[in-house]
Amino acid sequence: MGRPMHPFSFTTLALALLVVPLEGQAMPEAPDDRPRARDLGIEIGIFTPGEHNAITDVPGVRVGHATVSEDPGVRTGVTAILPHGGDLFRERVPAAIHVGNGFGKLIGITQVRELGELETPILLTCTLCVWNAADAMVDWLLRRPGMEGVRSINPLVGETNDGGLSDIRARPIREEHVVEALEGAAEGPVAEGSVGAGTGTRAFGWKGGIGTSSRVLPESLGGFRIGVLVQSNFGGILTIDGAPVGQALGRYSFQGAVEGSDAGDGSIMIVVATDAPLSDRNLERLAARAMMGLARTGAFAGNGSGDYVIAFSTAEGVRRGGGEELRALVDLPNARTSALFQGTLEATEEAVVNSLLKATTVTGVDGTTAEAIPIDEVITVLEAHGVIGRP
Repeated sequence: MGRPMHPFSFTTLALALLVVPLEGQAMPEAPDDRPRARDLGIEIGIFTPGEHNAITDVPGVRVGHATVSEDPGVRTGVTAILPHGGDLFRERVPAAIHVGNGFGKLIGITQVRELGELETPILLTCTLCVWNAADAMVDWLLRRPGMEGVRSINPLVGETNDGGLSDIRARPIREEHVVEALEGAAEGPVAEGSVGAGTGTRAFGWKGGIGTSSRVLPESLGGFRIGVLVQSNFGGILTIDGAPVGQALGRYSFQGAVEGSDAGDGSIMIVVATDAPLSDRNLERLAARAMMGLARTGAFAGNGSGDYVIAFSTAEGVRRGGGEELRALVDLPNARTSALFQGTLEATEEAVVNSLLKATTVTGVDGTTAEAIPIDEVITVLEAHGVIGRP
């Protein structure tokens, strides 16, 4: 007896039968037409996702996007992550940064590492846009109430290079794009795929983008939440929950081992949020585990890949004021961090998969096209390897 047809396959077929384009017209693919990992029955790891299976499942965390698509060839954007809804400059959160491979332009890294805290939202954008984005966010912050006497701000802005699809030399990110992402940041479901900072990115030879996932630990392990958001733009040999999808579909790094072939270069930005009361020291340990989740997707941090993880805690008991007053801070013991590490690994792996599955085909500068990964073919590979379609 064969494996039962997966529900998404049936839905895709039904849509194809019901919606017929007029002759000569192409049917653009909308992000909502594409599944997330769990829509296909992919259940990575042992812990349960939160309500939205997104970084916003960590209470207070908000995400906003500004998607910039301008002809003839601009396909880029900005994604903003805000740790809480208060005054982040006055109520700073502990934070840490782990560098998997340092081929990147992460603005603000040294102060976060030195002080172990985050005092601005996190922005993600394109490589040659980081300075424009940082300048715009500083202006936005200086205009906010209570910031009149501020003379130093450490903006944290990460990037990946979307120059293959977007006219990156135009440096198209403007102040209004940054403000749109910051002021549009919201709790709840997070748009994924070819949106915001993921508009022009590519991963594993297909269209990449924004992806997110979360985990909630059982109450016996603290009940803490971990959320991950990624901007995927890198190479490797795609593996989904152990299945060799990239090899099966004939698209992977070093294919044919010819000179000039894809060597796994590119970049990824990973943002990890948790409501566990972690010090910046243990947040760095948490961030390092995200690289393990990334590795499980088939990435190997190639020479030209900028692989960065930013981790922060939203717990009120670990927040810091900007002044000199003494504070009593809560600190989760080292012995209680292991489940958080596992949850981070799982959510990172799933966020990367979601970034691929939700991404739509995009055509950009000079007519270059990044194809969305073919869902039906992915389903076939996953069924063949027992990842989905089990009785």
